[in-house]
Amino acid sequence: MEKRTDWYEHPAYYEAIFGTDTVREVDFLEALSARHGTGGSLWLEPACGAGRLVAEAAKRGKRVVGYDISEAMLAHAKKRLTPAQRRRVTLAQSRMEAFFEPSLEGSVDVAHNLVSTFRYLDSEAAALAHLEGTRRLLKPEGLYVLGFHLTDYARTSPEHERWVGRVGKDSVVCNTHEGLPERRARRSPMRNRLRVSGPGKDWLIETTWYFRTYSAPQAQKLFRAAGLDVVATYDFDYDLESPVPRNSLRLDRVFVLRPSAGGRAKASARRGATARARKSTRTKKA
Repeated sequence: MEKRTDWYEHPAYYEAIFGTDTVREVDFLEALSARHGTGGSLWLEPACGAGRLVAEAAKRGKRVVGYDISEAMLAHAKKRLTPAQRRRVTLAQSRMEAFFEPSLEGSVDVAHNLVSTFRYLDSEAAALAHLEGTRRLLKPEGLYVLGFHLTDYARTSPEHERWVGRVGKDSVVCNTHEGLPERRARRSPMRNRLRVSGPGKDWLIETTWYFRTYSAPQAQKLFRAAGLDVVATYDFDYDLESPVPRNSLRLDRVFVLRPSAGGRAKASARRGATARARKSTRTKKA
């Protein structure tokens, strides 16, 4: 058995596990935008990974901007796009807390991140920077659809999930282990093992990291600080007619976020200041 590290260096095997709901997820995003947002066609995907949602959205005529920190993932995303899709897609390499494209400010109809990648942001400052930066890119009625698992700080045993997939003749078995949450440090230890078996191949790809933890009140507090309102909450079933009830014990959440009145006011003031600065510069040059 050959041991490897970092599952993000192996996009095809990563997607064999997590790429099975692509059509359903984009259907859900379109329906959310029609019901709660603008219904518009400019989409942004933070941490777009290997580009499965980017490609599906572009196939449906959306203009898509995606970014990711992984060069391997971005290379895979570019290869999968057809020539027609490439004309509608812009991909960039960036960290979630650092991305900001001035030309997009106030223009995005839907931003989305559905598979807990948000929890990689390992501090309140990083999470806040990401949310504020994304909010600035949204239209006033635009949406950020953000999915991640909340944390049960009272649990006393680790959590384990197992999935099975295929890539050609290779079988892929994925085991993810989340250890006990550390309440004070706001983190949970994570371990993922991908076992890839096929003709002439026997790999174990093991990746370890920490996820940041959130209770529902901690998440709500962060959203308020970032100038975002929660307009609806769903779970990973992606059923538009079944929002999460207030007393639900399920920890998988999809938060539908929209710039709050205060957030919109800050954005408007910032754009006004930028416009005045540009006008002043032009006047001095004249």
